[in-house]
Amino acid sequence: MTVSATTSSSSTSTDLSQLNAASGTTSADDTSDRFLKLLVAQMQNQDPLNPMDNSEVTTQMAQIQTVQGVGQLNTSIQGLSTQFVQMQALQAASLVGKEVTVPGNQLTVADGAAQGGYNLASAATSVQIDVYSGAGQLIQTLHPDGLTAGVNTFDWNAGSQYSGVPGITFKVTATNGSNPVTSTALMQDKVDSVSTSGGQLMLNLDASGTVPYTTVQTLN
Repeated sequence: MTVSATTSSSSTSTDLSQLNAASGTTSADDTSDRFLKLLVAQMQNQDPLNPMDNSEVTTQMAQIQTVQGVGQLNTSIQGLSTQFVQMQALQAASLVGKEVTVPGNQLTVADGAAQGGYNLASAATSVQIDVYSGAGQLIQTLHPDGLTAGVNTFDWNAGSQYSGVPGITFKVTATNGSNPVTSTALMQDKVDSVSTSGGQLMLNLDASGTVPYTTVQTLN
């Protein structure tokens, strides 16, 4: 008696999505190798009375070529991204020693004067700036005329007694009629150096520490 062992194509069907799920974080090359081994095993064990259709084989080969192409594309994009960050770092090196405006509420008084800023989400009818000492005491209240949406600046004639005094901060309160307007306090800071971290360009600032380059509002 001759017993023939046959396996239907449906029982060993090579589903690329299932293969990817099973391989987890397997690289595209490993996935290709496993796919081809499964495809060969499927063809070797197919039912002679119900062989695989040529179109099915073609479709599965097209799937593995797509996976290889996507893997190569990802590698190329990662390489371009790294080069882009490096080019940004070279360009940003020219910022060392210059002033930039970034989110923050500190005021640095030099020669009796200081400048700060704020970003309004929408136009306002009233803006109030409260200036505080390092101990949290209210020093002065300002009413600047920058009421338009976007970045606005203000000057504070502090007086010589506050020159070089650390810890001076300010708070912005903006309204449009009786409705509050979202505002972000902005401060001027000096760029000490630039660096890259996690594929992102970073600025090392004198007062704010290390911040992403994307947080810079203006270059002064």
